[in-house]
Amino acid sequence: MDASFSDNLKGFILAVVSSVFIGSSFIIKKKGLQRAAASGAPASSGGYGYLLEPLWWIGMVTMIVGEIANFVAYIFAPAVLVTPLGALSIIVSAVLAHFLLKEKLRKMGIQGCVLCIVGSTLIVLHAPSEHSLSSVEEIWELATQPAFLLYTASAIAVVLVLVLYCEPRYGLTNIMVYIGICSIIGSLTVMSIKAIGIAIKLTLEGSSQVADFQTWVFAMVAITCIITQLNYLNKALDTFNTAVVSPIYYALFTSFTILASAIMFKDWSGQSASSIVSVLCGFITVLSGTMVLHSTRESDPPLITGMYMQENLRQTMHRQCVALIHACGKKVFQ
Repeated sequence: MDASFSDNLKGFILAVVSSVFIGSSFIIKKKGLQRAAASGAPASSGGYGYLLEPLWWIGMVTMIVGEIANFVAYIFAPAVLVTPLGALSIIVSAVLAHFLLKEKLRKMGIQGCVLCIVGSTLIVLHAPSEHSLSSVEEIWELATQPAFLLYTASAIAVVLVLVLYCEPRYGLTNIMVYIGICSIIGSLTVMSIKAIGIAIKLTLEGSSQVADFQTWVFAMVAITCIITQLNYLNKALDTFNTAVVSPIYYALFTSFTILASAIMFKDWSGQSASSIVSVLCGFITVLSGTMVLHSTRESDPPLITGMYMQENLRQTMHRQCVALIHACGKKVFQ
């Protein structure tokens, strides 16, 4: 009992530290994005000037430290304890955004945050438990089963629709486009990261997994998904209010991750009806909180610089000139 309590305490402390670092990273990265947008096109418009901004990299390092702490926390404590504590990052980012970014969080917004936290916590507490895995080959078998392959194909299809169709039309006005991409891709990231974690653990215990091609496949999938997540998370932070981005991203990411895990590991079998109903209620609560937050979002002033405005003006004048030449040409030939 003492060893179990000690491990849970370590996991609890690491999870809290992780939430503080991750919540702070949202604010630091947005400050970096704002500075970068002052000298070029913002990330929401395809600009990558933030890569040259030191403050953005500080936020990036802060997020990485938080994610590492969160990863290690799962080694010591069960997911039921660690995952709900991720909601603390929402509170941290909302408080810091209020004081550092002057982003006001109204009473309805606070209620939306509470709904997201309660709903996500309810989902996690009643989510099916995962089976213990002892090799990367076991996860590979689970990842290549028809049910999870269908989920993966569906996830990729939805992401492609969001990227190719929705982003050009609604990306700057609907927060769910960027956050949806991050959350769906994030569920695949977690599955890959879990496989990598097992490979590292087994390797440290003396059973090397380096030679297994499955380990490298999961590593490549994880790297690709992480890069995609960071790209669209930057766009979301650059376009919308941080106090709204954080809870919606947390709620949807948690929901999709639990859904992917349930499909992949087939943990729903043997669950009681009360647990299933509780999870459904959690999803409804998260959805309600997301709607409340979205309805109370304050529009951020567009980060359009002089250079970016000149480029838009140049393109507009070019189109007008082309139309004028075309019209004159038609008159000449008539």
